[in-house]
Amino acid sequence: MSDSIRADAEIKIDLPKDVTQIQNYIDAMNFGLKRVEELPLSLRLIREIHHVLLSNPEDKLNTPGEFRKSQNWIGGTTINSAKYIPPTVMEMNRNLDDFEKFLYSQDGFTPLIKTALLHAQFETIHPFLDGNGRTGRLLITFYLNKLGVLEKPVLYLSAFFRKHRNLYFDLIDNYHSKGEIIPWIEFFLEGIVEVSKDAIRTSKEINELKMKDELKIHQFGKASEMGLKVLRHLYKLPIIDINRMTIWTGYTRQGANRLLNKFVELGILNQNGEKRDYARQFVYSDYLRIFTEE
Repeated sequence: MSDSIRADAEIKIDLPKDVTQIQNYIDAMNFGLKRVEELPLSLRLIREIHHVLLSNPEDKLNTPGEFRKSQNWIGGTTINSAKYIPPTVMEMNRNLDDFEKFLYSQDGFTPLIKTALLHAQFETIHPFLDGNGRTGRLLITFYLNKLGVLEKPVLYLSAFFRKHRNLYFDLIDNYHSKGEIIPWIEFFLEGIVEVSKDAIRTSKEINELKMKDELKIHQFGKASEMGLKVLRHLYKLPIIDINRMTIWTGYTRQGANRLLNKFVELGILNQNGEKRDYARQFVYSDYLRIFTEE
């Protein structure tokens, strides 16, 4: 792990759980896109991505970055009432070896169909105690990016899966319990079509938001140039605190605080929670809303 990536992964902000998960997802996305330039998409990289996703103290019991060493299950309060029981640890390790070979294999599958199979197979193996769904969804982006199908991570299938949550789980369940592969692939490809259309809408909304906020920042006067620089950073990291602002600007804490206040006054950033002074956190809410609205 390079020092720059490690630094980004280690700078954490105390946020509510849902916002923290969004931040961790963004961190894992940025981390993974850098790492696939250095490493093949492999079990090692999947473990590293998982470590970033589950980097909060409360996730420690779920062994971030490590494949499980005990049996897990899906649904039900106990393993006896579970809807699905993934492979045993011994079987899981064999399955993961086959999974990695499939990642590297040169076969006759088109990229989208192979991606659909990889995602379903990963969810079937369920190799982590927690965070399998998030990791599996990121795997879609990283694999298509590695193949050159995507230049940038603009296909967010998470929204499609969430929109059709029950159907998604039913199809995944039928995939591993009944071997019904075709219905899952058809659903996945329908998702690609729908999300591709959404990506066009998303790009348009981001451009409109960018122009609107750039106009606001021009009201900063002498600080406009630095404000525009900060705005560019916010598209990569939309949840920040004063420490991050000092890193981006090179300002003193006092100067960074003044600039943060300008962003808040003009409605670009929203303060998260009731904390004051240097403990405050700020969210680029309008930007995040583009990706979370249904």
